[in-house]
Amino acid sequence: MHSISPEEINDLVDRFYAKVRLDPEIGPIFNAAIDDWPAHLSLLKDFWSTVLLTERRYKGDPLAKHLELSLDPQHFARWLALFEETAREVMEPQHAEIVVGKSHRIAQNFKAAIAHKRGQTQALPIFRAPVGSKH
Repeated sequence: MHSISPEEINDLVDRFYAKVRLDPEIGPIFNAAIDDWPAHLSLLKDFWSTVLLTERRYKGDPLAKHLELSLDPQHFARWLALFEETAREVMEPQHAEIVVGKSHRIAQNFKAAIAHKRGQTQALPIFRAPVGSKH
């Protein structure tokens, strides 16, 4: 298997956030927070390139940015569902599995940090991968 390409990452980010922006559940949250979508998409491509290709292109603190948003467990579930759907549409199956697995781990960390910030003694419910998936 060849490695994930920068072109796959670009396609994933572009198509996924096109869906996010139109989504009735999470679109309003992200559209209110993002003033410049082209610049944000470029930043997200750098982030995913750093996560998937270890290129160290991303400089920033994504957790801090997400702590500023009003995100609840159902928002993470919707984000993950759209992300997984898009990854499976635009990437070969092995690459989609890698990307989806990483997205679930990132979401789990973000949810735990949000729960901690809100002073919740128990972690927010974790979105579980569909039965039969490898994560």
